[in-house]
Amino acid sequence: MTIKSYEDLDVYKLAFSLALRVHKLAEPLPKVEQYGGLADQIRRSSKGICANLAEGLSKHMSLADERKFLSIALGSAEETRVWLSFMEKLEYLEKETVVELREEYSRVCQMIFGLLEKRRG
Repeated sequence: MTIKSYEDLDVYKLAFSLALRVHKLAEPLPKVEQYGGLADQIRRSSKGICANLAEGLSKHMSLADERKFLSIALGSAEETRVWLSFMEKLEYLEKETVVELREEYSRVCQMIFGLLEKRRG
């Protein structure tokens, strides 16, 4: 499978859009959560999905390396789902918002898994 640019992928576009949304949702969290806390963690994991998709799919690298970066992106998507659950339980976000975002990140996971399946080696 040849990809012109990672930016053309629906999974990248969705992950990027979600990362921006998560970043904005994390801005009003308490100061204790900003640096090294929950806000910092969820920002890193959500942006990490995009960064690993870009790194894994933008270079001429081995199939094994592509799969490694896709696997890391998948792990970051699952990690983001965990942080969203913490945000709900700590009452930083409404349950409806968390449910919606977790479903969107599940879609991201499915899309990344699809890319991994296409690169099965």
